[in-house]
Formats: sequence, structure tokens, C-alpha cells
Amino acid sequence: MRVGTRSDVRLIQSLVTSGLILAFLILSGSQSANALPAFARKYGMRCSACHESWPMLNYFGQKFKDNGYQLMNDKDSPIWQNPSYWPVTFRMTPIWHRVSTDHVAVDQAATGVTRITSSGFDLSGLDFHTGGTLEKNISFYVLPSSDNHASFHFETVMARLDNLFGSPWLNLKLGKFELDNMLSEKRILTLTGNGGIYQLYHFTPVGDGNIFGKMGDNQLGVELMGHSFDDRTRYSAALLSSTDGNVGLPYGNAYTGFFTFSQAFDTGKLGVDRIGGYAMVGEAPTYYRTSGGPTGVLAGTGISNKSFHREGVFGLFYFGQHVDVQVVTQHGWDNAWFGQGYGDLINGAAANNNLPGTFLPTGSQAPTWNGVLIEPHYIYSPQLIFLARYESIRMSRQANGSGCIACGGSGFPSPSNLGNIATYTVGMRYNPFMTSRAGFAWHNEFNWLHQDGTGPMVGLSSSNINTNELLTGFDFAF
Repeated sequence: MRVGTRSDVRLIQSLVTSGLILAFLILSGSQSANALPAFARKYGMRCSACHESWPMLNYFGQKFKDNGYQLMNDKDSPIWQNPSYWPVTFRMTPIWHRVSTDHVAVDQAATGVTRITSSGFDLSGLDFHTGGTLEKNISFYVLPSSDNHASFHFETVMARLDNLFGSPWLNLKLGKFELDNMLSEKRILTLTGNGGIYQLYHFTPVGDGNIFGKMGDNQLGVELMGHSFDDRTRYSAALLSSTDGNVGLPYGNAYTGFFTFSQAFDTGKLGVDRIGGYAMVGEAPTYYRTSGGPTGVLAGTGISNKSFHREGVFGLFYFGQHVDVQVVTQHGWDNAWFGQGYGDLINGAAANNNLPGTFLPTGSQAPTWNGVLIEPHYIYSPQLIFLARYESIRMSRQANGSGCIACGGSGFPSPSNLGNIATYTVGMRYNPFMTSRAGFAWHNEFNWLHQDGTGPMVGLSSSNINTNELLTGFDFAF
């Protein structure tokens, strides 16, 4: 271990002192904040009306969203708006970040692996939000989104018929949309590479070919959802194409269902708590017809569908005006064919194709896992929030139970902990202002992620991966 020099100590002391001064200025300069621009310009609402901290919704904001971005008054219909009103928000984040990953395979290292650390200034992608109502009880949302190289795709495109037959229990949505996860990844408060997603929503066992069960990705389908008038009771049922949101029917005729139910309870001065559950149950192809070899996959020809499912419970618990904790659990299961790498098309080719007469290798098992996500928040004010997150995912059964020599294994069962994940995130967001025209947040975050056995071979075993990222940046919308 390298011992710090005196100059290192002085630098750390200076940074700590500067941080304390900045924190004092932030806390002493708090002022009222207003809502996200796209809807604030329409309703003139304050940020604290809908957001615990932008972009995370509070109870009222969730109800506004459930009502189809309506307050259920005369202002809901576009005919009452100024003709110059345009329901658009652009969001982008210039950042500085430092990323460090150990056990990276490097030719120049004596052991063949080393730690790689890089830092510098960077950009996030660009989100172009537009949403609202086409007419009372007919709402829409469109989100063209790009990566930081300006490569665009449609993240969300949906239209919704609200309050069918005059009932809040019947709302029909069609298009590409976020699943009804009570802990929304699209309104996540974190931005780092590993901390900016919920690992639980995207987990795939090592070597697994099932990309279709990623409940964090926006999906193509139809959703029926409903809620009580006060939004205390909610349900949703969605029928999705098993394409992981990819357009053009690249896979086949397979479908997935996603179901949620939740109930909120008034706990007096503590707040309105909510508990519920979800289930994702579907099937996806493992065999594709080809023309001219494995790279000539014919789009939409996937058959030999195999099943998968994820299910769990979630809770949102308030402890007064300043503290809340969100919890999500998951049990996941994939068919053994997925566990052996069948399912996904890699670079347009069926790397593993379940051709007629193909048999699973001896010892193949259905991979199974369990996970938990815990995210507490301390809301000093609508402008300043401190957050943390812990996620743990543990394999309870590996896909390779007895070596699987036929599929390129070592002849030994996979280690029981192969692919296990533990990750920790801490952060702070400060919004000095949020008007009906623009919003601005100073964002600071640190994430550390550990995964068992997914690094390069060191000696006779695979190494573990440890990655950490420190990020600071300006997150703004206008």
C-alpha cells in the first residue's frame, strides 16, 4: 500500500475544507423550487408538488402520472393552453468522472491483469421529452434519446386512453413504455455507469442468453392499468412482445406478461406508505431460421420458445417529512436452454441455435437467483437530497451443474457464487433553482460494484471484478 505524502494530506485537507464551505453555502441558500419545465409551463406548479427531488416523484406526482399527466380540471385539455405552449424538455449532463476497474486483462502486465483507472470530463446522452394531453383523457409521451455520440433511438413512444367509461380503474396504453415498476429507473437519482441503473432490473446470469427479462428496459406492448380515486390502490397488467424493446420484430412470435399490484396506507405523521408485488412471466425463442449460415438470421423467425419469470415484492416507507426507504426484492428463473446461451442474437447471428436434434449438455440446469435493493433518502428540502443504495444479487442455482464439457466448460461445476453482485452507491443532489423554464442540479455520486468470478483467469480460477466510479456534474433541463 502506498503511504500518502504531506502534499497529499494538504490536498485532502483543502478539499475537505472547501467541501464544508460549499455545503454551508448550499444549506444557507435554499429557496423554493418549481416543477419540471414540460409540465410546469402548463400548470404553473411548484417542484415540491410532484417531486421528492427532481426527477423522482412523490405521492402526488405519482397520482398525476397515473391520471395521464392530468390534474382532472379544465386545464387538462390543450384547447385551454396558450397557442405558444410547447410541452418539451431537453435534458443533458456535462460531468467529470473517474472510473477504476481491477483485474483487467492487459498484455503489458506481468500477471496478465492490472487495474485500469481513467478520469476526465465527459457528457451524458441527450433526452428530448415531450408529453401531455392531446385532448382531455387522451395523453401521450414521446422521448427520442441519444447516447453521448448523438446516436438517437426512441426510448418512449406511447399514447394512452384515460378514465375509460368514466372510471380511473380503466386506462389503456399502447406503444413503447417503461414498465410499471414502483421504483422507477427512468426517474432514478443516480448517474454513474453501474449506479445509474438498478442492477436487479437487468441481471442476467453468466453465460445466459435471455435478454428478454430485463424489466428495467422500456418494452413494446399494451398496458391496462387502474387506480382508486385517491391512488391508494393500484394495479397494472401489460402484454409485451418478447423483444426487449427492439423494433422491427427481430425475434419471433413470443410474448411476456408484466403484472403489478400495490396498496398504500396512511401512517399519520409518518406519511403514506406503500407495499405491493410484481411478476414478469414470459417466453422467448431459442431457435432461428437462417439463410446462408448462422449470420444470415431471418428476422421474425424465432421459434422453440422457452419460458422465464421474475417476481418480487416492493415497499415505500416514509419516516416523517425528511426520510424514506424504498425496497425491492426479486426471485428470478430462466429455462435451462437460456442458461446455456441460447436466445439472444449476438451481432445479428444465432451464436447458439436450438436446431432440430440439439440436446442440452449433461448437467444443464435452470439458473435461479435472488436479489434485494434498498434505497434510503434524506430530503433536507425539495432542493437538497442525500441518497444511498445497496443491491445484492445471489445465484441459488448455476446453469452449469456438472462441468458441461460439451459446451466448452472446464469439466467442473460452476462455482456457486459465479456472477454474484454487490453494489453500493451514495450521492447528493442540490437544485439551486427550478423554474417553469429550466431546472438545474449539482450532482455528486460514488458507486462501488463487486462481481464474483467474471474477470480474467488468474492462476486456476477466474478473478473477481471490482469497479468504482466517482462523478460530479451539472444535470440540467430546459
